[in-house]
Amino acid sequence: MKREIRFVLNGEEQALAVEANLTLLQLLRDRLQVTSPKRSCERGECGACTVILNGKAVNSCLILAVTVSGKVVETVEGLGKIELHPLQKHFQELSASQCGYCTPGMIMAAKALLDANPDPTYEEVKEGLSGSMCRCTGYAKPVEAVLAAAREVRDSASAR
Repeated sequence: MKREIRFVLNGEEQALAVEANLTLLQLLRDRLQVTSPKRSCERGECGACTVILNGKAVNSCLILAVTVSGKVVETVEGLGKIELHPLQKHFQELSASQCGYCTPGMIMAAKALLDANPDPTYEEVKEGLSGSMCRCTGYAKPVEAVLAAAREVRDSASAR
């Protein structure tokens, strides 16, 4: 049995019928062709499928699609539509990704952190990224990229 849901995805209204057992990850990748959340462990352990749901970083593999009705979902596709978001820019400039598989989830976890705390400490960034497993980077460069993006966002906000 399908259920009609309505939600906002990267600033655009979505309305569609979904099966009760469909996960948000399946909805995004398979039905809406939003491919930045990666299918990996499908148990909420790796963070590769991280998206922002109503301002909080969540593992989309653990969320049923029917529960997002009336909510707001953000993915990497919604960032930097005209120019790169500071997180994207600093991940690129500081070589904070290697293979790139975990990068979208890590960036969304970082964005949720910076949205809630625009001036995080090194330890807070490490904690904010702790749900993202990465075998390539060693985490030092991603933490540096998040701190650089935080500085840029704060500097541009104070310049206004």
